[in-house]
Amino acid sequence: MSSNLQIPKVCQLCGKAFVARTTTTMYCGGACSKRAYKIRIRDQKVQAALEQSHHEMQSLQDPQSLQSLQKSKAIPLNAKEFLSIKDAANLIGASRWTIQRLISSNKIKVTKIGRRTIISRSEIDKLFN
Repeated sequence: MSSNLQIPKVCQLCGKAFVARTTTTMYCGGACSKRAYKIRIRDQKVQAALEQSHHEMQSLQDPQSLQSLQKSKAIPLNAKEFLSIKDAANLIGASRWTIQRLISSNKIKVTKIGRRTIISRSEIDKLFN
């Protein structure tokens, strides 16, 4: 069912006047609609980040939650059995590219799990023995 409506409107993003064929049209075209969508999604992400940081700040003021936060920290690198390339680089104090070169020269054996590259802790230890 087509509409014979012609409603003069102003684009909510760019402010340009246009003729809408439906009552719910808010933007002058696809480009403005896409830009508005991206702005809306970005604003939602910013709002979520602000709420999360506000929540974290409130939890840090509570002594019990501070203790639980300290207990739930990540496992230290020297206690991990399997490492990512980034973790291995941080552990030995080298760059990620150095680890990549060691892998390509077969000095470190790795395992691929999907797209992730996993390095056994024993392989890192073998480098120094």
